[in-house]
Amino acid sequence: MLRVTVGGTDLPTVVVGSGETLLIGRAPQVPDARPTAQLRFSAYPLPDCTPHVSRMLGEVIVGDETVRLRWHGGNEAQLSSMLDAPAGARRVVLTEDMSVQLDDGENHLLVLRGKQVGNTHADRLLIVEVTRTDTESTRPIPLPALVDRDAAPTKDAPGLVPYGREWFVALALAEPWLTGADDYPRPPTNREIYERVLAWHGYAWNLERAQRVDDAIRRVAGVAFGPHDDPFRAPPGRQVRNVRFAVGRRAAEVRLVTAEDLSAANHAATRRRRGGH
Repeated sequence: MLRVTVGGTDLPTVVVGSGETLLIGRAPQVPDARPTAQLRFSAYPLPDCTPHVSRMLGEVIVGDETVRLRWHGGNEAQLSSMLDAPAGARRVVLTEDMSVQLDDGENHLLVLRGKQVGNTHADRLLIVEVTRTDTESTRPIPLPALVDRDAAPTKDAPGLVPYGREWFVALALAEPWLTGADDYPRPPTNREIYERVLAWHGYAWNLERAQRVDDAIRRVAGVAFGPHDDPFRAPPGRQVRNVRFAVGRRAAEVRLVTAEDLSAANHAATRRRRGGH
């Protein structure tokens, strides 16, 4: 399994994993496809772009064993990385419709004349780091701060089982709305959901696999929207443009998870990191 981190000195950091595709550009759009297909794509808009930067510059496509960069931009870019080989560093000039495999480790993607600086422009550097992860799952770690063993059993109602897999996925999806950072929220990628759940719970079931995150999001949507408005059941012509965004917002709106839940999860994660002290 692969973990890919994309960021830069003046850019937010995003993490994607095997089975996901990150769309990079001035204003990239998640494909207007079936909701299930949408889940595998995440948009990464670059701030302060020069007007000539393409809305869609490129795709970072993460497979099980390799990561490929497919370049769509009309403006050029340079890709450089360090290889564990006698030849050492390599540098590739990217042009439209070009595809290249990224190396393990740190890759530098330099978008030429891509950043607006006052009335002029400058090159923009993105750092794409590819790492291989251990696929073995860890055993659950008890979190006393989260689990009230004396609480009454959960009644049958439109909701999620507290501290279950789907509950934690809903918490990760809804986090931007629960924290008030929803002016321009970017829903987390599948890999970010996995890492968030692992940090909160110490155990993330099988969420390292993108398909399992997809399954959990579909279940969250079914509870949040109900069968009639479930975006995954919408007929052609009524499909949601960004289903990941819609499910995260809806989960917060109907209080499948709450700000108090998020606070408790963060507190428990902090206690676990400190060894329970």
